[in-house]
Amino acid sequence: MTTGSTAPKPGDPGVRTGRAAGPGRGGSRTGRLPRGGRLFRDGTPGGPVLRLFARWVRRPLLPAVRLWRRNIQLRIVAGTLLMSLGVVLLLGLVVIGQVRNGLLDAKEKAAQSQAAGGFSAAQDRAATTPSAPGQQDGGRAGSSVNWRSTLVEQLASGGQSAYNVVALSLDTGDTASRGVRASGEVDPITSIPAELRHSVAQGAGTFQKFTSIHYTSGKASEAGLVIGKRLNEADGTQYELYYLFPLTQEEDSLTLVKGTLATAGLFVVVLLGAIAWLMVRQVVTPVRMAAGIAERLSAGRLQERMKVTGEDDIARLGEAFNKMAQNLQLKIQQLEELSRMQRRFVSDVSHELRTPLTTVRMAADVIHEARVDFDPVTARSAELLGDQLDRFESLLSDLLEISRFDAGAAALDAEPIDLRQVVRRVIGGAEPLAERKGTRIVVVGDKQPVVAEADARRVERVLRNLVVNAVEHGEGRDVVVKLAAAGGAVAVAVRDYGVGLKPGEATRVFNRFWRADPARARTTGGTGLGLSIAVEDARLHGGWLQAWGEPGGGSQFRLTLPRTADEPLRGSPIPLEPEDSRRNREQAAAGRSQESARLAAVPTQAAGDRAQLSVPARLPSPQRATVDPTALPGSGARVVPRAATDNDGGAGRARTGGHGNAEREDGTRGR
Repeated sequence: MTTGSTAPKPGDPGVRTGRAAGPGRGGSRTGRLPRGGRLFRDGTPGGPVLRLFARWVRRPLLPAVRLWRRNIQLRIVAGTLLMSLGVVLLLGLVVIGQVRNGLLDAKEKAAQSQAAGGFSAAQDRAATTPSAPGQQDGGRAGSSVNWRSTLVEQLASGGQSAYNVVALSLDTGDTASRGVRASGEVDPITSIPAELRHSVAQGAGTFQKFTSIHYTSGKASEAGLVIGKRLNEADGTQYELYYLFPLTQEEDSLTLVKGTLATAGLFVVVLLGAIAWLMVRQVVTPVRMAAGIAERLSAGRLQERMKVTGEDDIARLGEAFNKMAQNLQLKIQQLEELSRMQRRFVSDVSHELRTPLTTVRMAADVIHEARVDFDPVTARSAELLGDQLDRFESLLSDLLEISRFDAGAAALDAEPIDLRQVVRRVIGGAEPLAERKGTRIVVVGDKQPVVAEADARRVERVLRNLVVNAVEHGEGRDVVVKLAAAGGAVAVAVRDYGVGLKPGEATRVFNRFWRADPARARTTGGTGLGLSIAVEDARLHGGWLQAWGEPGGGSQFRLTLPRTADEPLRGSPIPLEPEDSRRNREQAAAGRSQESARLAAVPTQAAGDRAQLSVPARLPSPQRATVDPTALPGSGARVVPRAATDNDGGAGRARTGGHGNAEREDGTRGR
């Protein structure tokens, strides 16, 4: 059985399942064929050889292809030349055909007239020549041969080199009458076609045919026209008389016409190409100038302008372009000034508020410490005052941090750190909130070091925000923190099993002051800027912060950082969509159903004898996650809509243990 008729099974060599194989030593990926590769019957990859050959063939053509794609003037001139060449060729074929037909028609008419006169003269000569009575057969044959020789010489004497004459006996079987006479050293046997001789022997009219005339003297054969007719001698013996007209002059005339047309056509094509090049240059040059100036404008050189000459359409386009550039420069300057004022305003206000806030904080602390002496209403007000002051201070800190990002003044203090230690500090700080919520925080993948060059303060701030949000929105269920490292990237994913995210919310969750449920109270006193600052911290590291969620199935936030600072990321060790998502569970259930159908012949236990399985109230200790190096960066917008018939309740907490979802994503980060 061939490989094409065998269904691949998970676990077979070279078959990629839901979770791609991890990288082997040296950073190579195992279990996957190269992109575009194929398998021969023996399992060896044939794609790389074909791609190598194609690359070897395509390499010399790449400069020409690149020039063709980038140069519109070249394409227009080349198209004009090709179309002109086609028109010239078509016109040349038509003209040559007309000239050829005209020359052949004129030659044919002249030949027919000449041959008709010769046939008439031969018939008249036969009528006026008396026959000698009483001759034997041999004497009559010799007389016939001499008569034909004299006739051929007389008829051919008037043609010079314009035609030749051939006299043949009819093919009647009479050997005595097989005399052959020809002028001009013409080979009558090969020059006169057998079909023409047959037509002449059977009919009484004049017959003609275009053929090649051959000579016995070694002269090169040439095209010609043969006209023949069956005639009678003086003694009544029938014979065949042929006129052979060479077409040498006509061929010379046709060759001259072809050469003239070829020279004129080549000149016309070159002239049209030069005209097209000049005309296109007048249009393409301003366009190229505009493209260059547009590139310089996009690079920030807003003072660039086009040189405008004349009053035509191109000049009006240049004037419009310059006016657009001037307005754009003015608008950008206004926006930059406004942005500068806004950033300065936020920074100044944040700094100025710190002095009165410090005074208010001192007074609030004094009031808070003396609240035991107040009545219950005043004591509660003192507690609320302290809480709101804490939130106010956090808001001012976040506003200052946002202003630094907006101004481009944020600096990265990167050094090698072990993310496991950062995760432990974050979990230690979130434990009091988790205990109040009844949530357990589970760490997965902390058996091996997860080291990267990063700013510990910023990474800890990002993870603290993610863990606190997961605890707050986890509805009292477990929160799983997963760490992984593969290739040149490390990742930390925070998974909760709470309300999740609706379609479209995974991109808006990183917006400033955005809340999934405006009616939901913030028990931790958040400011609404945490995820915005977190995504900016991730971008400052050259990493990604992305979100995934499904309604009722929880959400997962993934932070991916490069192992080495300034190293570009090519993928994430952790897939953005978790293994226990609703879609993966459905796929795993479908796979189990197919397996059950294949094993239908195996005896099964009665339904009444099986114990009912219950979903555990808490997640069991998760297995260590397998690193997936093929999960590329995502847009942060993958949200699985909640199914209409979803009755699994807390099924989002269940672990399927199926294949991981190593998805390919596009690298766009959440805002």
